[in-house]
Amino acid sequence: MEQQRDIEILKRAELFTGVPTPVLAELQAASFRKRLAAGDVLFRQGDPVDTFYIVIVGRLRVTQTTPEGAQVIIRYLGPGQMAGYSVLTGGTQHPGSTTALDDSHLFGWPAATIRDMMTRHAAIAVNAAAVLGERYHEMQVRLRELSTERVEQRIAHTVLRLARQAGHRTARGIEIAFPLSRQDLAEMTGTTLHTVSRTLSAWEEKGIVDSGRRRVIVCRADALEAMAEAADK
Repeated sequence: MEQQRDIEILKRAELFTGVPTPVLAELQAASFRKRLAAGDVLFRQGDPVDTFYIVIVGRLRVTQTTPEGAQVIIRYLGPGQMAGYSVLTGGTQHPGSTTALDDSHLFGWPAATIRDMMTRHAAIAVNAAAVLGERYHEMQVRLRELSTERVEQRIAHTVLRLARQAGHRTARGIEIAFPLSRQDLAEMTGTTLHTVSRTLSAWEEKGIVDSGRRRVIVCRADALEAMAEAADK
């Protein structure tokens, strides 16, 4: 029963979409479980790449620290997504740190196991290429936003992207389903905490968002989309 449940979870993972059940059973048998409490670090920037993970439950945040010591939020990870993608590219060190935002459960495999499975099963290798391509495209979009858009529009794009990736509907709007502070938004959009606070406060007065301590609800997605689209014209 437990094996079948695990296989059903693996079927929904981005790396294993369309992978035959016998291969998933092999993956399940080779896996181990890891549990993180909120604030626990899965791995740190510069750590050797020796393990690969798929998130089962919970949310994690991936960050990078610049040579000057500034922290940049790269992305958030949720159920079905992978942590430790450098395993897929042959990297030797993790380019960023990954930290649990809340209690999280993960499947894990030694790097050598995942690389062997990619070699023997083309579907996994094809999925890996597709997921890495999506990550690359996402980073290109974010770099374009940082280079060409005004701050308000960058914040609008970022909030909309997070709402699409991890939003759930409530009576008040689309709530981003993990703790998100104004400092987090500042790091993701290349601006200051003061600017983010001022922008969100203005949006709150207009009923566009509702934000509190580490919580953001999008009340009027259409208004945010109009701001974001203005940057593309």
